[in-house]
Amino acid sequence: MKGKFYGVGVGSGDPELLTIKALRVMKECEVIAIALSKEYIEKPIIINFDEQAEYEAALQDCVAYQIALEAIPELKEKELLLLPMPMIKDMQKLKLIHEADAIKVIENLKKGKSVAFITLGDPTVYSTVLYVHKHLQDKNYETHLIPGVPSFCSAAARLNIGLVENREELHILPASYEIEQELRLSGTKILMKTGKQLAKVKQLLKNENYQVEMVENCGMKNEKIYRTIDDIPETTGYYSLMIIKEAKE
Repeated sequence: MKGKFYGVGVGSGDPELLTIKALRVMKECEVIAIALSKEYIEKPIIINFDEQAEYEAALQDCVAYQIALEAIPELKEKELLLLPMPMIKDMQKLKLIHEADAIKVIENLKKGKSVAFITLGDPTVYSTVLYVHKHLQDKNYETHLIPGVPSFCSAAARLNIGLVENREELHILPASYEIEQELRLSGTKILMKTGKQLAKVKQLLKNENYQVEMVENCGMKNEKIYRTIDDIPETTGYYSLMIIKEAKE
């Protein structure tokens, strides 16, 4: 019997927002897969509990794993599949890395082990899980996606505001790409992962009639909230999400 693959969303930061289904799946799966940046590993590797000390810094930096671990402390006793997922835009290099990651997952599935690949937010929204998920689907392995609370929903709730009402539109934009044209769209704009582009984004918004709020590290212990464009600093952490609304008359 082949194992099953699950892409599991762990929400944006607060372990209490994990779904009951996500908790069950992580407890039932023999292997927990997590994405790491290239500075920690060059190729996929599976480690057991006794080997985790060697990768302590990497595991501490994996926000999704730390969220899941807080909810399920016994997770650290499972086998961990560490998958390199560098933040680069070279599509050819990324394709080779994702294929290598998928092959390592398949090795475990062939052994009858089910794999839960955990990710921040929801696995269907700008998720590293999807790269592996598509490879496995192409090879006819059984795959499932377990939804998590998306970061933009968590941020809006934390700000105690709604995102859209009536016929308003909602636009989710990755801030690491060119967004000048998209900022002119009507309705509410969500800028995800604004950290590195913050100074540029602020300049674009400065002279416009927008209501701008931002949450950095939503639901985490180092969370910060900014209520106006002037409150937002020139630089923030990677997990910074901006909500842009058209100002009310």
